[in-house]
Amino acid sequence: MDSTSRSALDPRRPTGSATLRESVTETIRRAMFEELAETGYARMSMEAVTRRARVGKAALYRRWPTKEAMVVELVSEAAAAHLPATADSGSLPADVERFVRDTMADLRHPLVGRIVPDLVAESARNPSLRDALHEAVLAPRRAAVATLLRQAVDRGELPADIDMGLAVDLFGAPLYFRVLAVGGPTDDAYVTRLTHAVLAALAASR
Repeated sequence: MDSTSRSALDPRRPTGSATLRESVTETIRRAMFEELAETGYARMSMEAVTRRARVGKAALYRRWPTKEAMVVELVSEAAAAHLPATADSGSLPADVERFVRDTMADLRHPLVGRIVPDLVAESARNPSLRDALHEAVLAPRRAAVATLLRQAVDRGELPADIDMGLAVDLFGAPLYFRVLAVGGPTDDAYVTRLTHAVLAALAASR
């Protein structure tokens, strides 16, 4: 069966104008992330994204009415693709180490390392952006971590009266601070030390 036949039989696979629209959206997506990393949220404009993507303004405004809407949607889509795995592994240490390694890999991406600190800083000045990013990006990630922690409670690895909000903070905050703020080695020895430290902190989170 040739590629044309496979496309016709697979309803999930865009064809014709749908394929063209998705191609334009992907071009805009790449341009937006590159522009955001290079200039920052405050200086970035819809017009600059159109120039980088080499598309007309209408291509952007048909998809998003404002810069904030565009950034929130595209950043949330990228974040959703990298949510922590929540399948029950049967081991909290294994979950913590996997989270540390996966998150570290995401944060090491050159665009992520420039975009995340900028959006955090901008959110402190822009309540609308802060609330939108919290709902679309942070809330789903925190919910996934909470699922891992509840599974650990059910297995008896964590106390039933654990402070869930604090525990979620402890799960990821040290790594974000190390990679995005202060820098320093993040080799296997660091991963092992951080995993042990997070586990000890989680056990005391009552």
